[in-house]
Amino acid sequence: MRKTMVFVAAAVIGATALAGPAMAQSTGTTPSATPSSTPGAPAGMVQLNVNTAINSTLVDKYVRDAPNVALAKCEGASPKFTSPVLTFSNYTPGPFMGADANISADVELKPGTAAGTYPLTVTCGGQTYSTQFTVPASQVAKVPSGAAKAGDGSMAG
Repeated sequence: MRKTMVFVAAAVIGATALAGPAMAQSTGTTPSATPSSTPGAPAGMVQLNVNTAINSTLVDKYVRDAPNVALAKCEGASPKFTSPVLTFSNYTPGPFMGADANISADVELKPGTAAGTYPLTVTCGGQTYSTQFTVPASQVAKVPSGAAKAGDGSMAG
């Protein structure tokens, strides 16, 4: 019974897995009374990227020229991420810092994907969770002709 409670608490509470069993034991509560399983709380979720202390606008936005990660919280065997414009690799079990998730995968944008809004879905144990994420327009990769140029440094003194 204790192993089951530890496993359930770790899956439900994520980063606070170590405190979950101790709290459940000392207060007499069961894992079903944890905040993430209260009525109205989602049983699972999926998102692209995690906000950081420096950038709080990363969730559900693809970041060009940077690592991107799909994250999900779901129960069941063989979680699988899908999206028409993303490829997924390196599935890794959690918990994860900064996200209430128990599975992640590295994400790559398929070549030629235009800016826009696209679906991201995770399926596990017969449950499916979806979200929408945005892909920004590509940045100009070449300096326009006729652009101002800096000096060559020969006048530095």
